[in-house]
Amino acid sequence: MTVDYPTLAKTLAALTEGETDAVALMATVACEVHHADDRFDWTGFYRVTGPEMLKIGPYQGGHGCLSIPFSRGVCGAAARDQAVQLVADVDAFPGHIACASSTRSELVLPVFDGNGSLIAVFDIDSDQPAAFKTQDAEALSEILKSVFSAAI
Repeated sequence: MTVDYPTLAKTLAALTEGETDAVALMATVACEVHHADDRFDWTGFYRVTGPEMLKIGPYQGGHGCLSIPFSRGVCGAAARDQAVQLVADVDAFPGHIACASSTRSELVLPVFDGNGSLIAVFDIDSDQPAAFKTQDAEALSEILKSVFSAAI
């Protein structure tokens, strides 16, 4: 099963309409995205909880790392640079944090609230190498922008 982004966007818009609580939005997005594509083994959020620090938020899949500094890993790079990280081979990424040994590729997207402040990163792991494409990053970025535009 491969994700149908237009349908996913409509589903999430309907499920999150009127919601402003960031954690509620994260839980809903993590669940819907995780079950939308067979490539997605771990799907979840790392929330900005302090200066240069991410802590695990709502997710689907096996356990995740509890804390990730902005200075480490793919999630840290996405937060630090406030830019999408599309990693075809996690073993080739300097400083990759192996929260799960099965992860082969990763897509991490910054998440901004309605004021444009970084509130989290959205992390998707796959046990397949080079599982993610630019179109995944673009479609998910648009979905996150739409869902979290009202987040407070």
